[in-house]
Amino acid sequence: MPELPEVETTRRKLLPLFLGKRLLAIQHQDPLRYRNTERALGQRVEDLCRRGKFLLFGLTEGWEMVVHLGMTGGFRLEETPHTRVVIRLEDREVFFHDPRRFGRILVVRKGEYGEIPLLSRLGPEPLSEEFRFPGFWEGLRRSQKPLKALLLDQRLAAGVGNIYADEALFRARLSPFRRGRELGEEEAQRLFLALKEVLAEAVALGGSTLSDRTYQQPDGLPGSFQKEHAVYGRTGLPCPACGAPIAKRVVAGRSTHYCPRCQGP
Repeated sequence: MPELPEVETTRRKLLPLFLGKRLLAIQHQDPLRYRNTERALGQRVEDLCRRGKFLLFGLTEGWEMVVHLGMTGGFRLEETPHTRVVIRLEDREVFFHDPRRFGRILVVRKGEYGEIPLLSRLGPEPLSEEFRFPGFWEGLRRSQKPLKALLLDQRLAAGVGNIYADEALFRARLSPFRRGRELGEEEAQRLFLALKEVLAEAVALGGSTLSDRTYQQPDGLPGSFQKEHAVYGRTGLPCPACGAPIAKRVVAGRSTHYCPRCQGP
């Protein structure tokens, strides 16, 4: 699933294409997945923001087009065999591509997210000034969940998913199985800083394009942060720090990659 770096990269590439442009048509054949899109017709895009893993197209007349990429969704500048939505602007068409059909588009009154409960309960953006250590540490200390599950929860930090949770925990030298409340202040500080560093580096490199190539930037370019992965997707390969084989276990229903030596108890 595209995570914060992939969604932020998509936002940056789409911004000059959409900003100030009128939405002339939004064509699809699935009103359950792509809901109330007729509300957006004829309106101009005033801004394009990201909140967690959501894209928020701010429209005139107080509307907002909310897009979640799901597992395999993304925007393309050319039609593909898996095009699900065609958005016609004044000067071009942009295509929403989604092989597995988990992506969603919903047009709502700006800020009214009653139909999107996850969007309403997201925590702070980890690359923003609102992401501060005292709140992060307090969230850790209140929880008995494993660290991996806590990072995926979206309330400590919005937009973190499987890849970047694994990479941040490795950099912080913390076991994904430890409970949040078990961490001392210095350990929590390491995780706080590692999370910000990993996400910032991944955004700078356009996100991670894995072997299935489901994520690409709208212009077709791949991300390149996958070349920097220390643990994610490297089961059995040597740890770049100590040489021990990278292990994989399931935490909170997700595959979790870690170094049993560097991230030991």
